[in-house]
Amino acid sequence: MITKRCLFCDQIVPVNSIGDYDRYEGCYCAPGSSYNLRNDSYIHYNSLSYQNKRQMFPILSAYIRELTDLDERVMITFEDLEGILNSPAIPTTIEEKSQRLLQYLFKRSRGPLEPVVIHQLSQSYNLTYSPNLQELIYIIEKLREEEYVERVGATFKLTESGWKEASMIAGGKRLQPCVVIVADDEQWRQEWSEKVVPMIEQCGYTVRMADNPQNDAEGDGIMQLIAESKLIIADLTGQDQEIYFAAGYALGLQIPLLCTVNKSDAEQLPLHSKEINPIIWGGTEELTAILEQRLR
Repeated sequence: MITKRCLFCDQIVPVNSIGDYDRYEGCYCAPGSSYNLRNDSYIHYNSLSYQNKRQMFPILSAYIRELTDLDERVMITFEDLEGILNSPAIPTTIEEKSQRLLQYLFKRSRGPLEPVVIHQLSQSYNLTYSPNLQELIYIIEKLREEEYVERVGATFKLTESGWKEASMIAGGKRLQPCVVIVADDEQWRQEWSEKVVPMIEQCGYTVRMADNPQNDAEGDGIMQLIAESKLIIADLTGQDQEIYFAAGYALGLQIPLLCTVNKSDAEQLPLHSKEINPIIWGGTEELTAILEQRLR
């Protein structure tokens, strides 16, 4: 396998050529992921002056890391340089950069004081769009003094106030409407409400537990909720045909759909399709863990 030096983080990593692009695998710009650089752009980036590289490359590295962390496919060309550097989305103040670190920890936590390990901290200053490690350490100490973050070595925890602050920051960007539809059983709905819904909310959604469609006289209420949502979670346990109808309606509107079913009913499902391929679960703890993995 060919290896090459990533211009933006200076790490030598495996590179695969795909058409006009080179894919850089697992460098500090995209740990556990990859990004694509058009192969004719390498020489143009490399020909920049040392001063320009020192100013620009940490921003490009942070830009790549932020997008790959969101599971977005990153395709970079030399022509993109000016647009990236001048983007209003790029943080420039210490306050804005501090918010990036809070968001990073928030995304990887299920609640306050849950430990998050930042591997290779010395190479992770791109998490805050910082030009060097010294600025990242300054931001960490600032957040510690504000009692937003606790740190022991490479392990970080959001405090109660840090969690609230990060949640507020994320509110306008991550929280999206989600409708959960389950069988019309009071105990069943309560179990979902107490154990599953809180986890979905921690993954960045505002959740509405929909009334069962068969209790909605005209069916307009749940249809409107579905139409206004960004995610539908439908539990097919109980083989309720109205829930199948609601799931089909969501698919018709091209709204992301996750179906679940308790293993007690998995073999009796009346409908199997590529679109409705339910997550099979045994208990709510197992279901919560699987859904969390999917949603994060």
